[in-house]
Amino acid sequence: MTLEGRILTERGFVEGKLYFSSHIEALEEREVGGPYVLPGFLDLHVHGGGGADAMEGKEAVLAMARFHLRHGTTGLLPTTVTAPIGDLKRALEGLREAIGACQALLGVHLEGPFLSPRRLGAQPPFPRLPDLDLMEELLALAPVRVVTLAPELPGSLELVRFLAERGVRVQLGHTAASYEEGLAALEAGASGFTHLYNAMTGLHHREPGVVGLALERGMWAEVIPDGLHVHVAALRLALKAIPGLYFVSDAVAAAGMPDGFYALGAHRVEKRGEGVWLGESLAGSALTLDQALRNLVAWGFPLEEVARRLSTWPARYLGLKDRGEIALGKRADLVVLDEGLRVQAVYLAGKRVA
Repeated sequence: MTLEGRILTERGFVEGKLYFSSHIEALEEREVGGPYVLPGFLDLHVHGGGGADAMEGKEAVLAMARFHLRHGTTGLLPTTVTAPIGDLKRALEGLREAIGACQALLGVHLEGPFLSPRRLGAQPPFPRLPDLDLMEELLALAPVRVVTLAPELPGSLELVRFLAERGVRVQLGHTAASYEEGLAALEAGASGFTHLYNAMTGLHHREPGVVGLALERGMWAEVIPDGLHVHVAALRLALKAIPGLYFVSDAVAAAGMPDGFYALGAHRVEKRGEGVWLGESLAGSALTLDQALRNLVAWGFPLEEVARRLSTWPARYLGLKDRGEIALGKRADLVVLDEGLRVQAVYLAGKRVA
């Protein structure tokens, strides 16, 4: 297979012809113009899309993966919500089956259930205190790559150490923690922050909170660039402060669908225009990562930086060495964009899927 265009390489954009099968084989530089060729996007926090919810079983997970593939996302972590433990276990079993059937599914982001009841946001009301035995049961059901938890809860630090020792990325989120409680979790092995600024203690000059901790010491954090969750000025600040800031959709089943009501775990949430709401509170998003890219470029961020924070940085955060860049030997997970940054084609391991 070959593609011609402006190709994002390790050195920046290069005009030329890209040769690939399942992996990148060669790049021939020459003046050709043409579309943008970027590494496929990686979404490490996504609850659903195209009407499908990650909690609804294998077929729903495969449907949401197909939906996001059409928007350039060649790797994603289907993300759970808090739920009764029996429901959560059944969801993880469905996720495991789907992951085995679709190479775009990278594992699971377990958002909860160890969240603060004071910062649930739109999460269903089933938080639990940290429980090592339960965590072991959940890890046995599906390949969990990321866990979001509230570090101030009793037993959280022990759970952070337990997960970090197993290579699971622990993120602080849905938390009422103080700066000091968050710092203790980082020192215990936590590595990131979930939807930075949202559902966490904010920055105050005498009480820096979890936001202040992220801006001062964070190496990695995710943020939702839909224009509703975070002000552009706060995005600029986070980009200056956090080296490994990367973008996620936090999309729910309503993404790609008309206005109306959709599932978010046990909740019914409403898509109204560009947002998804539980009452008057934001409830995930209707974002896709190609739209995230267009948003960020429209707000003045360079295309090259935006593309890397949609692919390279999340790949490095998860320790994925075979993707996230267009380079010899890497997987040919590619997205082709026209001048308007609209998706023209998507390739997964060299096979065109959109």
